[in-house]
Amino acid sequence: MTDHERYMFDLQGYLVIPDALSAEHLRELNALMDERVANDCEPDMRTHRWVHMLPWGEPYRRLIDLDSVRPYIEELVGSQFRLDHEYADITRAGKGPIGTSLHAGPVPFNPCFYYSCDGESFANGLIALVYNLKDVNEGDGGFGCMPGSHKSNNAMPKSMRELDDAHPRVDRVTGPAGSAVIFTEALIHGTLPWNGADERRTLFYKYSPHALSWAAGYYDADAFDDLTDAQRAALEAPNARYGGRVGPTYGGVNNG
Repeated sequence: MTDHERYMFDLQGYLVIPDALSAEHLRELNALMDERVANDCEPDMRTHRWVHMLPWGEPYRRLIDLDSVRPYIEELVGSQFRLDHEYADITRAGKGPIGTSLHAGPVPFNPCFYYSCDGESFANGLIALVYNLKDVNEGDGGFGCMPGSHKSNNAMPKSMRELDDAHPRVDRVTGPAGSAVIFTEALIHGTLPWNGADERRTLFYKYSPHALSWAAGYYDADAFDDLTDAQRAALEAPNARYGGRVGPTYGGVNNG
């Protein structure tokens, strides 16, 4: 991360990463999602969520530790980060799969959602990488957040949480297809109603420090025969990463 990026992340709790995906990788991801839409969705579907896309193909497994974003993950949660869970959303109109309410944040304290920065290094609980597979333009909706709320000492009033009528301080975060948003889950965030001419296609890859888990289930790296050593390490269950460790392997993943 550059000094500018570090300052802006500390200030607002998120960053937009331009060109996180190459044009070819973007094409591959969309082609595989097209297949899932054809198999899993009704023609009149307005919104849909898939949980656990790693079995869809290598382009989705490549996102475990994509070169263009890995430096951000390492700086925010450490070089021994783990992929906690992943899912994908499509929204064609209106509210997404979990509605339009702002959620998360630092108050009340949640041991999975924390943030601190001492001016030299970051400490985060769960963080999110959100990839745009389609353009998100001004006025379309999509990702929204209350900038700076990751450092708030007060709980957000319930009257401010609904994004159907978003508070004027809410950031409406845009970006072309191939861009990504990275944010700390200590940031109060949510999904604005979708008004775009095209559908919203979004991939969510959530990362945590090596000893922390939000999801109740863990990955089985042995389910895939094309992973690098670094990717296998990122799929390891939460632990202290001490030498000589052994432990059970849990198949599947449960994202709640």
